[in-house]
Amino acid sequence: MDGLPEIAFLGRSNVGKSSLINSLLQRKGLAKASNTPGRTQSINFFLINETFYFVDLPGYGYAKVSKATRADWGRIAEDYLLNRRELALSVQLIDSRHAPTGLDRELFDWLGFNGKDRIVAATKADKLSNNQLLKQLRDAKEVFSGTDVVACSVQTGKGREELWQHIEMGIKKKSKFWLIPAKE
Repeated sequence: MDGLPEIAFLGRSNVGKSSLINSLLQRKGLAKASNTPGRTQSINFFLINETFYFVDLPGYGYAKVSKATRADWGRIAEDYLLNRRELALSVQLIDSRHAPTGLDRELFDWLGFNGKDRIVAATKADKLSNNQLLKQLRDAKEVFSGTDVVACSVQTGKGREELWQHIEMGIKKKSKFWLIPAKE
């Protein structure tokens, strides 16, 4: 690849990764979104302004595919996350309507253990009342302590600006790292 910073989007199969990417870019249909969980079956790279990439990873959890296929997706995603020097930030998506699952917690802990910069985006925030959303965010912040949890809605644009701020900080941080001249 070309060494540009990468922002990875990861989460459950039906959490809205592709929809969030489209919403952030304010483009319909760039990342293929579907009502059927598990449509993203490979790692998809989207070059943004010739400056960085959005990376849409296969989801985990429920999808109408074989266990072997799900295991392959897991290996592909893990290999990418472990070995990608260009990875600037992992955006872990959770569904704000539900408590974080065991798989959500495992991924969050794994990212932390492996020293990956991360943020949590709580999608589908428009589906809850303000009181319900505040409660779910409080609970999520307790589970995902040590990182920001951003309420997001692709329908209303909620959280878009805040996510962009985190993405820009991740890119700047990675760019500074790459700009350090090698010692001879």
